[in-house]
Amino acid sequence: MRNLNRRDFLKSSAALAAAATALPWTETVKPVWAQAPSDRLRMGCIGVGSMGRGDAHGFNWQCDIVAICDLDEDYGIGRTIKSGIGKKDEKGQTITPDVYKDYRRLIERDDIDVVTVVTPDHWHVKIAIEALQAGKHVFCQKPVTLTLEENALIRKAVEKYGKVFQVGTQQRSQRDQFALAALIVRSGMIGDVKKVVCHIDGSPTSGDTDIPRMAPPANFDWNTYLGQAPYTEFLGDGDFLNKNNNDNRFGRTRCHYEFRWWYEYSGGKFTDWGAHHIDSAFWALGLDKAGTGPVKVDGTNAKHPVPFKNGYPTVDNRYNTSHEFDVGVQLSNGTEMRVVSSSRDGNGLLFEGTKGRFHVSRGRCKGKVIEELKPDTFKQADFDALYNGKPFEGHKENFIRCIREGGKPVSDIWSHVQALNCCHLCGIAARLNTVVEWDPVKEQIVGNDQAASFFGREQRKGFELPNV
Repeated sequence: MRNLNRRDFLKSSAALAAAATALPWTETVKPVWAQAPSDRLRMGCIGVGSMGRGDAHGFNWQCDIVAICDLDEDYGIGRTIKSGIGKKDEKGQTITPDVYKDYRRLIERDDIDVVTVVTPDHWHVKIAIEALQAGKHVFCQKPVTLTLEENALIRKAVEKYGKVFQVGTQQRSQRDQFALAALIVRSGMIGDVKKVVCHIDGSPTSGDTDIPRMAPPANFDWNTYLGQAPYTEFLGDGDFLNKNNNDNRFGRTRCHYEFRWWYEYSGGKFTDWGAHHIDSAFWALGLDKAGTGPVKVDGTNAKHPVPFKNGYPTVDNRYNTSHEFDVGVQLSNGTEMRVVSSSRDGNGLLFEGTKGRFHVSRGRCKGKVIEELKPDTFKQADFDALYNGKPFEGHKENFIRCIREGGKPVSDIWSHVQALNCCHLCGIAARLNTVVEWDPVKEQIVGNDQAASFFGREQRKGFELPNV
């Protein structure tokens, strides 16, 4: 395979990605980080709060970050510039990236090849689709979607526009934890898997006192932040911020890190950690393919920190996502899954099979099968196979490699949608305190009109999802 300069790459990357086949790796292909300055990919970063800033640093050595975008000039833009993000000049000095508050100005630039989308969850799909339509490759943090409807929409967009799309479910790139767990399960070392426990923790609560209402800060575009979600007053708790000495800027609030604990913008722990652990479970079980996944979800054992009526919170100034739950999931292959907020083994995945059991978390794998595992049980080729034939490497490196060579990244949108179908169904069942049945082939809720009404949601005028 010949080396690709930037001009060749721009002409050929769409066709390569559309082919979605893993091309053979050879030493003649230069890694992107070894490219001459004129050949390096140019990146724009949309959303540069704490997670977005971290992702930007993860890409900074591989790409030229020429633009950043955030609605909060002080917390997002200001801190990111101070942290040293930006391309290097010939003397090694950092060139400050261009700054935007409107992401549309960033993605309309012809000189940007790749974008990261690290905004609150309810903005992911709209921005990602518009970036794909503008010809950009996309790295989007998990969970990519807010609803089941968005799952189908983003998958259709990736298929239509033919760009590389990597999801930030970086657990798939943990070789000695979740990749190893996938190989153990797939190899049959614990026999037929009968049960999986996904411990994802419960959402925090904001306590028994209401979060104070306040005017939005001058340098934060609150109306745009709300996007498709209903308009509501800004909440902020400076006393909480001072007492806890945290980095949340407004203390308890509806934005920044705390957006996760409001169903208006996210799915609580069901989509926060569920997007990781349920994805890793499906990856290991081979349920990350179309037509597989949950068939029944029991959310009758779930509690919320505020009262609910017809699946909606009746209090608007306290966190509202579920803080305590044990959701039962019947999977299409007959395996029982439990998605829980607490367990004896702690955060992670417990696989129970006919020949053994083991637990995996981000810190380690434990169990008899792990203790008896020989060093040469799995070869490098086995790990590469999990990467769709690419070399097993870092999550962001895999994304850049797939842009350069073509092929499917390790965290592709198709498998991600399969996991998120389950995550969203858990949330719907928990909100309604009911049992939800799902047809994984037709991808629709059956026999429950109230639950089916949560398939999508109305978007606020001016912030509607794009057509694909």
